[in-house]
Amino acid sequence: MKNQILYPIGLCLLAALMFMCSSKQGQPAEETAVETTSHPLGQASVVDNVSEKNILQVAAGSEAHTTLVAAVQAAQIEHVLVNAGPLTVFAPSNDAFNALPEGTVDNLLKQENKSQLATILTRHAAPGKYDIEALNREATKGRKLYMATGDYLEVVVDGDKITVGGAEIVATIPASNGVIHVVNKVILPN
Repeated sequence: MKNQILYPIGLCLLAALMFMCSSKQGQPAEETAVETTSHPLGQASVVDNVSEKNILQVAAGSEAHTTLVAAVQAAQIEHVLVNAGPLTVFAPSNDAFNALPEGTVDNLLKQENKSQLATILTRHAAPGKYDIEALNREATKGRKLYMATGDYLEVVVDGDKITVGGAEIVATIPASNGVIHVVNKVILPN
């Protein structure tokens, strides 16, 4: 029992010692590399200017996805998009959100609709990495894509056009924790 308690403490001390040894005179080796803030977002609050960008960082850097980022923040699901993955996200553009009936986005962004918004956004994420080739394989085999909400969405290939749940993929962007497919519409429940 005593060893079970001492072992994790020893690992923490070893990690601290390794960190101190890798820095110069107690200063971080590279000040801009990784920064953490005390924020309730967990891993999503880590600022990392060195590693490849994760799905949330890619979306946050895209002018075409400001509505999606605002919705993710309103639903407080940032942590989903920064986890190790792999994850495939079908990211509606601002134009896709603008095509919804007037007032829909504003209504969904209200605090009392956070749960509904989180469900809609989660419906745009699939566990696993599905690049274009993988989506083609799923469609060829007649399989539906399993989404994080537990729904299954149909993948349809028509020439060069690929749709998932009726939303057409217009661009694909790799991320460190998966892949982002930009889609032309918001995938709503039936």
